[in-house]
Amino acid sequence: MMRLTPNQSMFMNPLQINPVAIDLGFIQVHWYGLMYLFGFAAAWILARQRADRLGLSKNQVEDLLFYGALGVIVGGRLGYALFYDLAANLDNPLNIFKIWQGGMSFHGGLLGVLVTVWLYGRKHNRTFFQLTDFIAPLVPLGLFFGRIGNFINGELWGRVSDMPWAMVFASGGPLPRHPSQLYEAILEGLVLFALLWWFSAQARPRAAVSGLFLLGYGSFRFFVEFFRVPDPQYGYLAFDWLTMGQILCIPMILGGIVMMIWAYRFSPTKSTAKSRPQ
Repeated sequence: MMRLTPNQSMFMNPLQINPVAIDLGFIQVHWYGLMYLFGFAAAWILARQRADRLGLSKNQVEDLLFYGALGVIVGGRLGYALFYDLAANLDNPLNIFKIWQGGMSFHGGLLGVLVTVWLYGRKHNRTFFQLTDFIAPLVPLGLFFGRIGNFINGELWGRVSDMPWAMVFASGGPLPRHPSQLYEAILEGLVLFALLWWFSAQARPRAAVSGLFLLGYGSFRFFVEFFRVPDPQYGYLAFDWLTMGQILCIPMILGGIVMMIWAYRFSPTKSTAKSRPQ
């Protein structure tokens, strides 16, 4: 059994960050909401730089991002209610609207974005993979900010650990734990962004960028789940280690592999890359 002593961790004081960033009395602005705002702002800046790749005007790109933002918020919240907290939300459906308290599902947000992108493509005569290849490199920075929001909220912490950087979370008991939110911020956010930004700098077969996103995110999330405490309503679903997050990542990993194989063997067109991103 692992024994933990104070000198084994640099962060033995419980992490307690006020989730409210701005309190004006009549209105409160939460860090979690600000992180989503930062993520959307980053996507907006990057998308405008790359608008010419699809032959879209900047206004059309902004419309696309608006569609995507709706998909993230609606799909993310509904996905959490469906995948992770169905019983509680059936008892109190109004909880679904309390986004500032946390509780957003990436997999639900992804499905929401895919639906809105499909609708946008029908409206503007763009193919589905043309749009997803354009959007995929914009997503990881939003994931980065979202995981920082989880960290500030002191939620989704990891398993008990004796690593020097383990942290004590106020809601996680007295023992230090893996800061799994930061692991995800680094891997799903910064590393995946760098990988996709580099990969999409050159013309690639249609759907290859989208496939790499699915493969990369699914693999990173599956890995980090080994350090993260599973959702209490599910626990470990099989083998004393398999979590709901990992189950939801398996189709992403397999789908990403299939899409990349299809893209390089059968895709007749390439996503354009008129110039390297600045």
